Amino acid sequence: MADLKLTKFICRWRVRAGTLGVLGVLVFASPAWIPLLAGFGLSLLGLGLRAWAAGHLRKEKVLAVSGPYRWTRNPLYLGNLLIGAAMAVGSWSWGAAAILAAYFLVFYPVVINEERKRMKALFPVDYETYGKRVPLFFPSFRKIPAHQSSPFSQALYRKNKEQRALIGTIVFWIVLIARMYFPGS
Repeated sequence: MADLKLTKFICRWRVRAGTLGVLGVLVFASPAWIPLLAGFGLSLLGLGLRAWAAGHLRKEKVLAVSGPYRWTRNPLYLGNLLIGAAMAVGSWSWGAAAILAAYFLVFYPVVINEERKRMKALFPVDYETYGKRVPLFFPSFRKIPAHQSSPFSQALYRKNKEQRALIGTIVFWIVLIARMYFPGS
């Protein structure tokens, strides 16, 4: 029972905890131009992966198996990991990297496991087959036959409110640049 309560708490608080973690990253940050530019580039990869995934996701209506879902069952979370790594690089701080690592190690295994259970319940036969072909998190780039094919949908991108990740990431980089120019603030 306690495990169930903890799982629900972690799932419910992951976004809020992520926001607090990003604020902690900004507190510890010691940005410099080269790591900042490298981190920014990596964050573009993460945002691109998230955008691509969001444009193929019809939440809880159809099992997403096209686009990046052909290589990983969790491309949105993988995109978040890339963005988090980018923030760690850009902040140029071991303290910031530790905050992000702790966040991902505490929250993501639980959240991914809960999502896997929900998908198994919603799409029992399709998810079982899909799970045998596509890895849970880290992608496999071996030739995976298309299960279903659907094009990227800008409407799905907007419906899934993916622009929030874009806006939040842009705000992070603006604040990090400001910290570089105004280190005492």
